[in-house]
Amino acid sequence: MAPTNAIQAQALTKEYRTSDGQSVYALQGLDLTVRSGEIYAMLGPNGAGKTTALSILTTLLLPSSGSALVAGYDVLTQSAEVRRHIGVTFQEVVLDQMLSGRHLLNFHGQLYGQSAAERRAAISELAQLVELTDVLDREVKTYSGGMKRRLELARGLMTRPQLLFLDEPTQGLDPQNRESIWRYIRRLRDEMGITLLLTTHYMDEAETLADRVGIIDHGKMVTEGTPSALVSQLGADVVSLQGEGELQPVVAALQAQSYVANITHARATNGDSAPGQQTIQVGVDQGDRRLVAILNIAAEQGFLVQSVTVTRPSLGQVFLAQTGYALRDA
Repeated sequence: MAPTNAIQAQALTKEYRTSDGQSVYALQGLDLTVRSGEIYAMLGPNGAGKTTALSILTTLLLPSSGSALVAGYDVLTQSAEVRRHIGVTFQEVVLDQMLSGRHLLNFHGQLYGQSAAERRAAISELAQLVELTDVLDREVKTYSGGMKRRLELARGLMTRPQLLFLDEPTQGLDPQNRESIWRYIRRLRDEMGITLLLTTHYMDEAETLADRVGIIDHGKMVTEGTPSALVSQLGADVVSLQGEGELQPVVAALQAQSYVANITHARATNGDSAPGQQTIQVGVDQGDRRLVAILNIAAEQGFLVQSVTVTRPSLGQVFLAQTGYALRDA
């Protein structure tokens, strides 16, 4: 019987030592629970610890301290059992380009000790699932980017895992291929009961697919919940101001207003923004109604507004609120 929680990690820490003896932490006491049968999306800026966490949970890396059970098995003392119960697809495509899709899947099944009959049945079933039956005997080097991603997904499923880890599963794909991968991911959960943990930089992907989302930063879990619950914390509408000036006076003045539910801000770091440009997000009850008052407050506090938008809150704005990074910076 599958455990209630597919992943149960407590206080996971990964420490590295620099050449001068200083400690650098990739993870700092990360707690993570993924329930059996759910799709869980892990989000975070570059360097937040996502890859380190996945490497520990898939037994590729040892933690400095803390504990983790994956599919009911301890990643430290039962790593072989963990590997038997999980599948993994990596951020970078890792496929032998000279093999055919069929040979690649067959070889993977052999590595896990599957019989010839088991391999044939699994290959036939999975090729239909990811719609590669017609090209299965072609060399992988002839596959498109989307076909390679689907082949990797099939390979991760060859051993019929309880839990599948997907690291940036749609990175670099066009919208049509992204939609295809999303469809397969939903089928894995709905029809096969597989638990999925994915990392992604695409907020719409997490919002569309995930039952729950966890945002990590600086090696710690900063917030988690359903996408709708996280979004609702920002207010009914979000007024976003971009401009230049001192943040604290305008933030303090806005916080004093009864209609303001939430305020977050960040300094732009990408090369396309002017030096010193700031972004302020103001969660309010009614964006259109409050817009003039917000602009007046900004002007009174000497904040030069260069652009303004009023939108429904999104997971990308939650990400900014929790990490201080705009989506384009992540």
